[in-house]
Amino acid sequence: MTTTVFTNIASLVTNDPALGDGGPLGLIQDAALVIDGDRIAWVGRTADAPSADTAFDAHGRAVIPGFVDSHSHLVFAGDRTAEFNARMSGHSYSAGGIRTTVAATRAATDAELEANLLRHLDEARRQGTTTFETKSGYGLTVADEARALRIAAAHTEEVTYLGAHIVSPDFADDPAAYVDLVTGEMLAACAPYARWVDVFCEKGAFDGDQARAILTAGAAAGLIPRVHANQLSYGPGVQLAVELEAASADHCTHLTDADVDALAQASATTVATLLPGAEFSTRAQWPDARRLLDAGVTVALSTDCNPGSSYTSSMPFCIALAVRDMRMTPDEALWSATAGGARALRRTDVGVLTPGARADLALLEAPSHVHLAYRPGVPLVSAVWQRGVRAA
Repeated sequence: MTTTVFTNIASLVTNDPALGDGGPLGLIQDAALVIDGDRIAWVGRTADAPSADTAFDAHGRAVIPGFVDSHSHLVFAGDRTAEFNARMSGHSYSAGGIRTTVAATRAATDAELEANLLRHLDEARRQGTTTFETKSGYGLTVADEARALRIAAAHTEEVTYLGAHIVSPDFADDPAAYVDLVTGEMLAACAPYARWVDVFCEKGAFDGDQARAILTAGAAAGLIPRVHANQLSYGPGVQLAVELEAASADHCTHLTDADVDALAQASATTVATLLPGAEFSTRAQWPDARRLLDAGVTVALSTDCNPGSSYTSSMPFCIALAVRDMRMTPDEALWSATAGGARALRRTDVGVLTPGARADLALLEAPSHVHLAYRPGVPLVSAVWQRGVRAA
């Protein structure tokens, strides 16, 4: 395999405190790293760098791990421009708009859905995302949910069954029958393509008992739970996520002290994934990241890229929002967008730049990762390597 040495890196984020300055980012100044095939083989200072088959001079720019986007909804058709325009004109947001995307997605061909997915993946990759999770949830029939997961599974290992996004319009008068479908025939058709099972535990979607039944059935089929929890209101989602040892409780906008305590006690198991793009796009209350971090909760940042409530694929944008409006430091936000996302996916091979990790990294047109929050909206990711190969 070919080896490549990167030298003259002004600031290298490893996310391993043992390798750098002792902080969580494991920063190494005037750094170098070596890629061997698709893996990181060595990191250290430029003065100590070993020889390699090829060399890349970073010319005093920063290198960070590729972003790990652990929550997205990318298998869909159409958009909801009219809904966004209305909301920005003073109308409140509710989950009802999902039905618009369901209709468009059902009407789309497999080729159209895959082309749209690939367009968004390319868009995200150019902004530094090298690992992503994505969900079903816009088909809400057995065939449409299964095809969404099949299409997604061709492009990522991190695929989530979200038949329980909302109650299907076809079952509006019989939600219990839809829960039976989601936990029965639909689950059987979808489980072979998925790693995770998710549910939107929220007023207007699924209550705590329904969510428990769906997640328990998914776990029995070999899928690992994650939960859309406490986004629009206080509710049982966070407590349910902790109870079932879900990998993540996502959104976490409306939390009681008991919710925060539960997440803190479960910090080794259940990650609180915060999705600032949703609050930005719906003018909703911001999650209080500072409250969670100070309590000892493990926090991830993700885009929630979807056509209704957070139509952004930009992890740098979400970092800037988290620093400005969720009281995170630039270091905390970057860690949460890389290593935190990896924790939410229960991965140890991504979100870090350490020997043996996957060679996923982004080169910034800046000397420090702090510029991601310091210069919001500026396209600072100048190059991306994925599995050791330059991808953008």
